[in-house]
Amino acid sequence: MILVDENILDGQRLLLEAWGIPVRQVGVDLGRKGLQDEEIIVLLRKLRKPTFFTRDTGFFRRELCHRGYAIAILSVGQYEVATFVRRLLRHRGFDTQAKRMGKVIRLSPTGVSCWRVGLSSAVIQDWIDRPR
Repeated sequence: MILVDENILDGQRLLLEAWGIPVRQVGVDLGRKGLQDEEIIVLLRKLRKPTFFTRDTGFFRRELCHRGYAIAILSVGQYEVATFVRRLLRHRGFDTQAKRMGKVIRLSPTGVSCWRVGLSSAVIQDWIDRPR
């Protein structure tokens, strides 16, 4: 399941849907508007292997790694969100649910960095998109 935070613009969510990416949004499809970060983590643990996309940089913490979900922090402009969600979902290191689970990922125009369950330091990767 792809889940986006309530801080993602409706237009970006609709663009993802137009690209054939099934997406649900906090405060619209799940949970309620105004959920605190701790409440979002509780929600993620109740869902079946979600990948949660947010622009809230406070989620980029190693202690949030959990084998049951993935968190992706989008350090990009509000109108670039859909492009970077799709870009991560096409990246060969993250293109399946199994490859994303247990990771807290930060996306930026220059690359991807992530914490993984069991690692004590973040891994940094350049963007190497899979051709489509």
